[in-house]
Amino acid sequence: MGQIKQIAVIGAGPGGLAAAMLLSSQGYKVKVLEKQAYVGGRTSRLSIGEYHFDRGPTFLMMPQLIEQLFKSAGRSIHDYIQLIEIDPLYRLQFGDVKFEPTRNKELMAQQMKTMFPGEADGYFRFMEEERIKFERVMPLLRRPFTRLSDYIKADLAKALPKLHLTDTVYGRLSRYFKDERLRYAFAFQSKYLGMSPWECPGTFTMLSYIEHAYGLWHPVGGVNRICEAMAEVIREWGGEISLSTSVKSVITKHGRAAGVLLENGDKLEADHVVINADFGTAVTQLFQPEDLHKYRPEKVQKLKFSCSTYMLYLGVNRKIQMPHHTVMFADDYAGNVSDMMQGRLSEDASIYLHHPGAVDSTLAPEGKSALYALMPVPNLDSGIPWNEEGQRMAVREQVLNRLEREPELRGLSGDIEEESVITPLDWQQSIHVYKGAAFNLAHSVDQMMAFRPHNRFQDVGNCWLVGGGTHPGSGLPTILESAQISSRLLMEQDGRVFNNATMTARAADPNMAESWIREGAL
Repeated sequence: MGQIKQIAVIGAGPGGLAAAMLLSSQGYKVKVLEKQAYVGGRTSRLSIGEYHFDRGPTFLMMPQLIEQLFKSAGRSIHDYIQLIEIDPLYRLQFGDVKFEPTRNKELMAQQMKTMFPGEADGYFRFMEEERIKFERVMPLLRRPFTRLSDYIKADLAKALPKLHLTDTVYGRLSRYFKDERLRYAFAFQSKYLGMSPWECPGTFTMLSYIEHAYGLWHPVGGVNRICEAMAEVIREWGGEISLSTSVKSVITKHGRAAGVLLENGDKLEADHVVINADFGTAVTQLFQPEDLHKYRPEKVQKLKFSCSTYMLYLGVNRKIQMPHHTVMFADDYAGNVSDMMQGRLSEDASIYLHHPGAVDSTLAPEGKSALYALMPVPNLDSGIPWNEEGQRMAVREQVLNRLEREPELRGLSGDIEEESVITPLDWQQSIHVYKGAAFNLAHSVDQMMAFRPHNRFQDVGNCWLVGGGTHPGSGLPTILESAQISSRLLMEQDGRVFNNATMTARAADPNMAESWIREGAL
């Protein structure tokens, strides 16, 4: 193999950890540099007293992708985490109407016939057409789109009509469902991308299909356990993870990354630099102006970024009887989304509530509950004064008032033992998220696939991007795919081939999720 090459990974989010895990398993000398005192980034654990929370993502989609990732690194995910399937998927509340979708198609059809007469046929048609779409589009998400050959393959031409790039998520769903509530039930997933279903490309109706076809899963201990497991594997392969280590800049020589300069003045030489820092933050803070061309700071400022979130983490001194996920839709959901996309806080807001205690007793003391409430809000371009105490308290009161309308949550305010808040300003200042845009770059048509920042960074050689700001996009499954793409490209540049067959992308198979049950993982 010759001299062992050194790789510096900036950021211990899921993308950086996945890339470090894969590359360390292939014999590279890998060092992960993380500014925080913990791994995971937005997918880390937040502990307040005896209560524990996922800071960001709260469920796992497509667990077979995690299984593939660990197999590629010579490990079994089953040795590190235990997964529990979440059923029903979630509770959706439209005023007094409570709808609990399930991945069991027969039960789903019965529920729809009772609650939404005449709509079951549309559901089955949606699932079948989205299955075909998913099988055609998934290979594109695993392709880097950095070479001409990536564009002239037959499967791209076959998939293009299924991308529905000229339609929107809401528009597509209107072809299947007449009841507005059902359209919302299959459209709200566009919020995972920080976008409005009236603006999000029709490609992303796949998100609700994936939930209904593959199910949603809870890792015992929280989604953060996936990042902690990857960190374990990195160390097992001899990689290093340096926490509380801040990178000041990427060192370049002759247009190529040659290492990193730390805030303490130390220099770390590297043959390759993998960047998992938030994209906007990375390109505006880690490079000298002369290093950048396509993504100079003034150009990045003009890109489209996602919305943000207001997060309220609560340690409650009683046992709550609620499902794992509850989405409380605003009475005027369309107006609520419109307000957010136009930079306004909505008086009639939608709230997402996470109650992991429904399936996992490890996150709160016995007889108590750890709750996480999320309210989508505009990013910092809106000018909302999150630095003002009055503004923060007003939103807190709005969220709690909405929660306390639920019979199971009445009197909640008086039962709070521990509390923490993350506002868009906190996302930017404490977690270094550009503009507080919690879901990174928006997924508009002009910022997808080849038009998204490439995994092989276009401005600097030997520099690789992973995470939500590069192809294929934000969301944990796609972030992990970005790590696999970048790792594969890096090794190809070095004239090497990944020596584990599972690194070769396999065709999407909706039945693969069932292997978790058959193999005893649950």
